[in-house]
Amino acid sequence: MAIDGGAPVRAGRPLPSPLDASGRTIGPEEEAAVLRVLRSGMLSSVWGTEVAALTEEFAALIGSRYAVACSSGTAAVHLAVAAVDPEPGDEIIVPPISDMGSVTPIIAQNAVPVFADVDPLTGTIDPDAVADLIGPRTRAVVAVHLFGKPAPVARLRELTDRAGIALIEDCAQAYLAPVRPGGPLAGTVGRLGCFSLQQYKHITTGDGGLVTTDDPDLALRLRRFADKGWPRETGERAYLSFALNYRMTELVGAVARAQLRKLPAVVERRRAGAAAVAGRLSGLPGLGLPPDDGDHVYWYFPLLVDGLDEAGLERYAAALTAEGVPALAGYLARPLYAEPVLRKPLTYGSSGYPLAGREYPDGLCPVAEDLVYRRLVVVPWNENFTGADVDDIATAVAKVHTALVPS
Repeated sequence: MAIDGGAPVRAGRPLPSPLDASGRTIGPEEEAAVLRVLRSGMLSSVWGTEVAALTEEFAALIGSRYAVACSSGTAAVHLAVAAVDPEPGDEIIVPPISDMGSVTPIIAQNAVPVFADVDPLTGTIDPDAVADLIGPRTRAVVAVHLFGKPAPVARLRELTDRAGIALIEDCAQAYLAPVRPGGPLAGTVGRLGCFSLQQYKHITTGDGGLVTTDDPDLALRLRRFADKGWPRETGERAYLSFALNYRMTELVGAVARAQLRKLPAVVERRRAGAAAVAGRLSGLPGLGLPPDDGDHVYWYFPLLVDGLDEAGLERYAAALTAEGVPALAGYLARPLYAEPVLRKPLTYGSSGYPLAGREYPDGLCPVAEDLVYRRLVVVPWNENFTGADVDDIATAVAKVHTALVPS
């Protein structure tokens, strides 16, 4: 292996990366969009037209009645949680494998995150674990569509409807993912769907967010929370509720519109490359590949590796990276409930509110811990991988896996 001094599969030829132009779909369309806004002189979405057009186009593409724009994916989750309007100390159930942006908006609204364990094959939230945690103070469930694989939102919607609580979908990694073959898209099954336009996502504006819903009342709450509680639709200057400024700018909206037109092709290219790698790697003993029923859109390509301890998993990812295929062990350093901000807790000065007295011990979600510490390795995926890139990725994984995992 290259990590031990051997020749790497790829030398001097980095794979396309979302951190530069090689791994993005940014071109003359985005340049024209930016110039269009600059030449108009109107950069604010309060009076402009780009963001308004984006929300209509996005809602139509996803299949929702409304879409509301905001400044980031985390802001999108915050809008959704604020629209649900939990009482202080209410609980919102969330998985422990995600970005912290799925969790901090809960705390920002003075609610308490409650962590439900995950499916051992997909890492998405387990409906049975959710059912066990729903109680009198539960107000919502956040289902994260992890790595591009939809969570079981049909079951979760049944659970949440029966309990009289809201289902929020975090779709930041799952643009255009059908929740079942031929079924509705992620972001349209729950009461609210949250999307991110951050640099690493399928399409990007650097940062930006969108929230979808079919509920007109929720749509109004979303719009007002993104705009300081200001009822723009009435023409009056009033502040009707506690809210923040999460407005998207016209520049971001214009670039997002250009990116949106490229999204279907981006997803198809990601799926094609992933299918080619999966075909090459199927049958390797001790290697689990992403379950795909025609519903996976491959933000990352996750691998499940059997027979390793924590150090072995770190070496596996490091060995892949040395071969020229960047990889991360566990995706996260630890499950989200083990992060210092929740363990201490570091919220609202020294009060720790609303988490004071709430414990998030090791072992809280054993399946998630097994994935993060011992089984999960993720390879960032990209629509601009060539056939040769895909071949190299498959060759590198097979080389490392054969060397490190006992058959």
